[in-house]
This record gives sequence, structure tokens and C-alpha cells, in this order.
Amino acid sequence: MAFCPTCGTQIADGVTCSKCAGSAVQSPSPVAPAAAGLTDNVAGALAYVTIIPAIIFLVLEPFNKKRFIRFHAFQCIFFAIAWTVLWIILAFIGHITFLGWATVFVWPLISLAGFVIWLILVLKAYQGQMFKLPVIGDIAEQQAGR
Repeated sequence: MAFCPTCGTQIADGVTCSKCAGSAVQSPSPVAPAAAGLTDNVAGALAYVTIIPAIIFLVLEPFNKKRFIRFHAFQCIFFAIAWTVLWIILAFIGHITFLGWATVFVWPLISLAGFVIWLILVLKAYQGQMFKLPVIGDIAEQQAGR
């Protein structure tokens, strides 16, 4: 069976469509998306690959108009800032003599936790979900709503 390329009605092979007089398509052909470029979920996931794509998505015209992409870009930037502040605090704690040994065990655990959080953010964005981190997500949502 074939389908009309214009209206999608199922028709017999080699017969023109009675509804729109279009010709029959023998095999399904790949259809180009209506708008070329990145889909929202891919752009949202790419926003988490360092802060550079996040900043680019906030500056470029088609992406900065979409709330979903803006939310993930802002959440990436705020997560990166919070992560940097956490590492600075841990570095200061590590240089205190009586707490320095504790950071040797804490650094790998915090690194693993950060990687897991980042992976969850990327996967949720790719799935098209607006997954919010507890404090950072609320701030990102406020910024994206502007």
C-alpha cells in the first residue's frame, strides 16, 4: 500500500489520490523537519556541555526566544557557579591542617556526586523535561521567565 504525499491518505499502488489528486508514493521517503536546526531537547542537553553553549544559546536569536532552552542554559550557568564556589570552599578547608586529611576522602565523593547530577541534568533535558535543582532551578526558572 502507498500513501498520498500531500494529504497522507492510504491509496493503492500507482493510483492518484481522489482527495487531492496527488501521486502515490511507493515507499516511505525521509521527510525533512519543518524547521532546520536543533530541536529544543537537544539544545537543552547541549547547554550543559560546559557553560559556553549555555551562553551561546542565551545570545543567539532562535534559541533565546524559547523558554525551555533558556531555563536549561541558566540552570547550567548557575550550577557551574555553585560548583566552582563549592570547590573553592573545599580548597580552603583542605589547607587547614587538622581538616586537610578529610578532604582527601571527600573530594572523590563530591566529584562523583557532581558528575551524577550533571548526567541527570543532561538526560532530563534530552528527554524534554524541565528538571529543576532545589535552589538553582528556582532561580533559573525566574530568569528564563523574563
